[in-house]
Amino acid sequence: MAKPLSAADFLDCLRDEGLNVVEVDAWETHNRNSKGPWGPLHGVMIHHTVTRGSSTTVELCRKGHSSLPGPLCHGVITKDGTVHLVGYGRANHAGLGDPDVLAAVIAERRPPTDNEATVDGNRHFYGFECENLGDGKDPWPDEQIEAIVRVITALGRRHDWAARSALRHLDWQPGKIDPRGPQFDWDDILSRVAKRLAGATPSKPTPPAPKPLPTPSKPVVDLSKLVAAARSNPAAKGQPVTYSGVRTVEAALVDAGLLSKRYSDGHWGTTTITAYAAWQRKLGYRGKDADGIPGRTSLERLGDRYGFTVTA
Repeated sequence: MAKPLSAADFLDCLRDEGLNVVEVDAWETHNRNSKGPWGPLHGVMIHHTVTRGSSTTVELCRKGHSSLPGPLCHGVITKDGTVHLVGYGRANHAGLGDPDVLAAVIAERRPPTDNEATVDGNRHFYGFECENLGDGKDPWPDEQIEAIVRVITALGRRHDWAARSALRHLDWQPGKIDPRGPQFDWDDILSRVAKRLAGATPSKPTPPAPKPLPTPSKPVVDLSKLVAAARSNPAAKGQPVTYSGVRTVEAALVDAGLLSKRYSDGHWGTTTITAYAAWQRKLGYRGKDADGIPGRTSLERLGDRYGFTVTA
């Protein structure tokens, strides 16, 4: 006997067991609770859907149909082993079943043959529908079987249930045949559940430590090349000297609020001279020492503040 998990704990326990879980719409509040109680819970019931195709199967189990409104389970296990959560709370999956079977599940022993349908199974079981045609021929992929094992294990861990707290729909309700088909070996599934439950509780994988971001290297401005460009461009005699470091210094002058970005064009023209002269005056230089042609000290001070280094 167990109180139902919260929706958040239900989701966590499935993911903690390594399952790929997809949340479908507002699954946490999609239920049939208005039609009767949910809980106490005694185990996990496994079904097959008699459908083909993941999207069709998930939508049917979420909505149900005119004679059986959804949700038709809590989770849909598709062929690829993904668990799609479609509802949480009372769901139309189990129907009425045998009280002797319920007693066996509570006692965690092999259930007897069901021959009655008097107990409300929707109240007492988590339900998982598995995508399968149910014709005895449609295969059960390894990924899907493994997901079934992990679903049962996850809820068993959280509620301290043994493997025999899981049952098939065919164990519960007379006339039901699900789940069935090749590769669906229920005794093997329960054996695998028991082995997982006996092992250590899986821990969430520790994410690798993030790699440190590379330290960005500062741009390097060659003072001699910068001065040659600065002295050449204003005169505009012949071809001005161009140097990539001009843009670096102009960007720093823009950041300093001394140069309009529109004039940061890679040429040390009169506007850049005026801006650099303003920088020199800001540092306390006057007269010819504030002529807009970079000197080492003023350039290094600009680089220290705005992120570049100076070389000869």
